[in-house]
Amino acid sequence: MRASPGGGTTADGNLPLEPDRFVGRSAELTELARALDASRLVTVTGPGGVGKSRLSAHAAARSTPPDGVWRVELAPVRDPELVDFAVVEALGLTDHTARLPREALLAHLTDRQLLLVLDGFEHLVEVCAELVAELLGRVPGLRVLAVGRRPLELAGERVVAVAPLGEDEAVELFADRAAQQGVALEDGPDVRELCRRLDGIPLAVELAAGRLRALSPGELLTRFDDRFRLLAGGRRDALPRHQTLRTAIGWSHELCTPEERLLWARLSVFAGRFDLEAAEYVCGGDGLHSDRVLDVLSELLAQSVVVREETPTGVRYRMLDTIRAYGADWLEAAGDAARLRRRHRDWYLGLATWCELDWFSPRQGEVAARVEAELPNLRGALEYCLTEPDETHLGQYLAGSLWFYWAGCGRLAEGRHWLEQAVQLDAEDTANDQSRLKALWVLGYVAILQGDTVPALAALQECREEADEAANPTAVAYAEHRTGCLALVTDDMARAETLLRSALDRYQQIGELNSNVLMGQVELAMTRAFQGDLADAVKLCEDVRRVCEDHGERWTRAYALYVLAYVAWSDGELPLARDLLADCLGSAHGFRDLLGSVLAVELLALVTAAEGDAAEAALLQGAASGMWPSVGLPLFGSAYYNAPHELCEAMARERLGDERYEECVREGALLGREAAVARALGQERSLDALPVPRGPLRRAPAIVDMRKPAASPTWKGGEPTG
Repeated sequence: MRASPGGGTTADGNLPLEPDRFVGRSAELTELARALDASRLVTVTGPGGVGKSRLSAHAAARSTPPDGVWRVELAPVRDPELVDFAVVEALGLTDHTARLPREALLAHLTDRQLLLVLDGFEHLVEVCAELVAELLGRVPGLRVLAVGRRPLELAGERVVAVAPLGEDEAVELFADRAAQQGVALEDGPDVRELCRRLDGIPLAVELAAGRLRALSPGELLTRFDDRFRLLAGGRRDALPRHQTLRTAIGWSHELCTPEERLLWARLSVFAGRFDLEAAEYVCGGDGLHSDRVLDVLSELLAQSVVVREETPTGVRYRMLDTIRAYGADWLEAAGDAARLRRRHRDWYLGLATWCELDWFSPRQGEVAARVEAELPNLRGALEYCLTEPDETHLGQYLAGSLWFYWAGCGRLAEGRHWLEQAVQLDAEDTANDQSRLKALWVLGYVAILQGDTVPALAALQECREEADEAANPTAVAYAEHRTGCLALVTDDMARAETLLRSALDRYQQIGELNSNVLMGQVELAMTRAFQGDLADAVKLCEDVRRVCEDHGERWTRAYALYVLAYVAWSDGELPLARDLLADCLGSAHGFRDLLGSVLAVELLALVTAAEGDAAEAALLQGAASGMWPSVGLPLFGSAYYNAPHELCEAMARERLGDERYEECVREGALLGREAAVARALGQERSLDALPVPRGPLRRAPAIVDMRKPAASPTWKGGEPTG
């Protein structure tokens, strides 16, 4: 979300501010604000530790573009191919299609006015320059604030170089950070001389302030002065600023205990933020017992080497990129980098395994948030597995284990990126391996949800053939299930029903029960509903809802509610249908499952039309039309899935007339996803406190042929819809 200078937030941006008080920089803030007003591309440059990110965050927070300020942290991104994914992630986009992330990004930004902050791009300068050039060329309402150690060197770029703090500001910062250590500091010669020696570089000043609990400013000056002489050959006044920072970090490193140095180096293996449990596992042992990690980490926090942050998933830690890079150099020099990367991989393999198991539980929301928070580290583990010899099977395992995140939380494009890499590597060596088979069926599932049927079928056929050869009943069941799902969305109902029933029988034989299995039952219910047997569809979905509620599962339950809501509508139970859909939409939207969300909005439009509000129904159809491009082919291009839409449109056009109907649709199409969901739920409804209908759905004898949308169904009393 966009953060205001005072720390407040609004719902149209994501820019976080540093929690510490911002000291000085008033002139720089003014200059940067003027540059942002004058140019669509502003690049803030300066050496590491000079305060570029903090200055840019405060300047951006003062900007008020209509569609918000959005910040992308690029420091944890190592693979240039992941830059587009990082931007899509930061913008909160969900795209279910087979489009490349760049295409989805351009489609989203069209006609929007926003400020995009790209922070820490210097190691990815070529790909970032190409991305920025294309975005600015094709999105007139976009402005970019780039933050790095060098310019992008693009036409029209305005560069703002950030210099170190002046002496008075450096002293003010030193005193402010000293107060945070519980030390009252008076301005004096030693303090000023120390700030001069630090060249006014904010990071160096903060590192020095972190030592004030143990040393006075005079003692700090003596120790630091000795190190300056050693590195600069006695020419203190000629010390380059980048060497000053390196000196300050190295000096802080020298003052650390052996345990602190060891942990500093080992923590550099993390990409982005990490939690205590991960640090204890990855960094403990071989000279640093895991029980000591918390105490040593606390010392590094006190010395400003590590930063503590409160996040929705709990307390997490991070290192500034400059400090992390220094630690990584020491880790490499010690010859311990490969071992730490393996331990890092092992931890995140274990985390993914736990999250997959816990997805089918009341902790589903917590699991989704945890994986979202750990995505940079999971990417690092995937990259390690898929680039190191003999690690491919672990990469396949990790990519496959995250199926629930790729499919259920709006990360289809990135999931396909990793899955395709995983199954293409060492195919002969890993054929029939359980991990490879799982990666294949997950790849097929992801491609189905993207509407890319040919690659989906190829992956599923390969999975089935290799599973049969290996006599692997689990992989056979999943391959058959997802092939049935493919038949469902391509309107081959008889084949879909046969495959899904067979897969469900196989699941039962091997004792498999999870969200996937229940989704297969919902998909079977859809085939029954599409073939006119709504009673059987209700029976299947009521069973799914019961099992889901017993296990606290909400994702698959939302799809079961979608089917039950259609049946409720067909029976004339409009209030029940609306409650079911509100529950469905709240869950799907909470997981960022765009497919579940847009299906619910489509059906809510039909319910609204049946309630007599044709204008609102048309507006909701327009809102759905604005969401479908990020999902794929509207309603899968399926005549069965499209029937409710056509019926709603026919009813609304008849009551409104063509001109008014089209006007309402255009109005709805202008709504963003958040606004569309809020409109569909009604302004008085809360996503966090939606009604949860209990008990089985009462079936009336009327049955609706979902294949015939041209005529309105009738129900109790024979009254027509609406």
